[in-house]
Amino acid sequence: MVGRFSAGIVVGLAVFFSGVAAAEDRELLGAVSFPATDWPWWRGPQRNGIASSDQKPPLKWSETESVLWKAAVPGRGHGSPTVVGDRVFLATAEQDREVQSVLCFDRNTGKVLWQTEVHKGGFDTKGNAKSSLASSTVACDGERIYINFLNSAAIYTTALSLDGKQIWQTKITDYVLHQGFGSSPAVYGSLLLVSADNKGGAGAIAALKRESGEIVWKEPRPKLPNYTSPIVLKIAGREQMVFAGCDLVTSFDPLTGKKFWEIKGSTEECVTSTVTDGQLIFTSGGYPTNHISAIAADGSGKVVWKNNTRVYVPSMLVRDGYLYTVLDAGVAMCWKCSTGEEIWKGRIEGTFSASPVMVGDRIFATSEAGKTYIFAASPRAFELEGDNKLGSDVYATPTFCGSRIYMRVSDQRNGKREETLYCIGTK
Repeated sequence: MVGRFSAGIVVGLAVFFSGVAAAEDRELLGAVSFPATDWPWWRGPQRNGIASSDQKPPLKWSETESVLWKAAVPGRGHGSPTVVGDRVFLATAEQDREVQSVLCFDRNTGKVLWQTEVHKGGFDTKGNAKSSLASSTVACDGERIYINFLNSAAIYTTALSLDGKQIWQTKITDYVLHQGFGSSPAVYGSLLLVSADNKGGAGAIAALKRESGEIVWKEPRPKLPNYTSPIVLKIAGREQMVFAGCDLVTSFDPLTGKKFWEIKGSTEECVTSTVTDGQLIFTSGGYPTNHISAIAADGSGKVVWKNNTRVYVPSMLVRDGYLYTVLDAGVAMCWKCSTGEEIWKGRIEGTFSASPVMVGDRIFATSEAGKTYIFAASPRAFELEGDNKLGSDVYATPTFCGSRIYMRVSDQRNGKREETLYCIGTK
C-alpha cells in the first residue's frame, strides 16, 4: 500500500527572487523534491528518463500477467502517466465530445477519483497523424497539478488542485498548428516553465508563478515549428534550461529567462528532451536534417562531436560516460559521451515514439506496436534480455516508480480504438 498523498513529499518553497540569485538562493528556489516512489513530471524526478535504481519492476508481463489493475481511458492522448503519492494523473482528449481533460486515478486500485474538463470545443484535428490533442504530460509540485493544451489556436497552461478544481488558466501564446503540440510543463522552484514554438510568429518560452499563473518572464522564439519541452539540468556547475530546435541550441537562466548562451545548430524541428553528462549536452532532431550533437555547456559554443543519426522523437539517456538511445526506426545504440565513438548497435523491431527509460542496469524501450524491449544499460555490448507485448498502438512513454510500470496503451476492439491505463507489478 502506497502511503497517504502527502507522506514523504517535501516541498521547499521560497518567495520568487527577481534579481540575480546567489548559489544558496538558487538551491532553495529549486527545492521541490519527492520520494523515489513517485514520478512527478515528464522524464521523471531528475528530468533525465532515469528511474530510481532500487526498484524492481517485473520483467515479464502481458494483458493477464503481472497486471495489478487496469482502467479505461476515455478519448486519446500521448502524455505519460504522472504518479505522486496515492494518485495517478493523465491528460486526455475526447474527439466526440471535443473535451480536453485531466483524469485522476487511485494508485492502488485504478479507480477514477475525478475527471476535470479543462477545455470544451476549440479542437483542431489537422497535423501529423501520430499527434494527439493531449500529448503533454502533467506536472505535479505536491500542491497543484499543471497541464498544457493546444485549444482554439492557442496554447493554454492550467493549474488544478489535487482534488481537480481549476485554480488558474493562462494563455501563453497564439499557435499555428503544423505537426501538433506536445510540450510538457516543468516545475522549477516557485516557477512553472512552458514552451510553445510554432511557425505563427508568436512562439515563446515563458515562466509562470505556480500559485497564480502570472507570467514572470517570456522570451520570443523564431517563427519556426518545434516540439521540445523545457528541461532544467545542472550543467557545468549551474542549473540551465537548455532548449534545442528552431535551428538553435539555447541555454536560459530558468529564474529570469536571460540567455546564458546560444549557438546555431541542432535542426529546425526537434522533439526529444536534452540530456547531459554534466559537461556536455546532447541534442537530437529529425527535420529537415537528422542529427545528434555534443555541445560544450560552458558557453563556448563548441560542438565537440556530431553525427547524422535520426533520433527525432525518443529522448536519449546518459549514464557513466555513455549515451544510449533508440532510433525512431528501431535500432538501439550506444556512444561514448566524450568522443561520439560508436560502441555498439542492436536491431529491435518496430518504429519508436515513446522514450526509453533506464531502471538500474536495464533500459526499457516501447515500440509504437506495444512491444517493450529490455536490454542492458552497459557499454560492453548490446544485450537483449527480453520483450513483452501490451496493446497495439503505443506512443506514451511508460512511467516506472515504486517497482511498478504505468503504461498507457490502446487496442482496436470491435473496430474502435480504446485506450487503457495499466499498472504492472508483482502481486
